[in-house]
Formats: sequence, C-alpha cells, structure tokens
Amino acid sequence: MKTSFRSRVKARLEKYLELDKSGIRKYLLKAALSLRKFTIDKIHELLSQRFKVTRHVIASMVGYIYSNLGILRLHKKDYKSPTEYSLKVEYHDLVEAVITS
Repeated sequence: MKTSFRSRVKARLEKYLELDKSGIRKYLLKAALSLRKFTIDKIHELLSQRFKVTRHVIASMVGYIYSNLGILRLHKKDYKSPTEYSLKVEYHDLVEAVITS
C-alpha cells in the first residue's frame, strides 16, 4: 500500500518537473532538499538571484507542492510568525532521485 502511494507521488513529481521549461521548479526542489526549513521569503531570495520571479509566483509554487504533491510539511510557531516549510523526510530520496534523473 505504501509503495503504491510513493509511486503515485513519484509520478506526480515527474509530471510536475516535465512541465518545467525554465528550470525553476527543479531549482526550487533542489533548494528545498538542501535547506532544512525555509519560508517563502527565504526561497524567493534564493530563486530571485537566478530567475526573474515575484514572491507571489514562489508562494504559488510552494503552495502547489504542499497541497498537490504532498511532499512538504509546514510549521507555524504562532499566528504572527511566517510559515516555515520543510521537505518530509520520507520523500528526500524520492525527490533526489527524480531531480537527478
């Protein structure tokens, strides 16, 4: 059962990256792998050095990855602090394999 779920996540991830013409999605996933925790502002800061993107675009991409791919975990310390995202540990190897292939 768990294997079939991972294979569905892998298929979604591959399709998500297949539509990536500029390389920004792949770069975002690489950044998520290397960073333990990140906020929208932190990831925007990283990606805007390489790509011409707005904070809104980054927030949309992270939101899609969180909700549709289900490979991110979110944490919010209190209602005033920014939301922190992290890649779920059980998907590190899967994301790495898909990115390098």
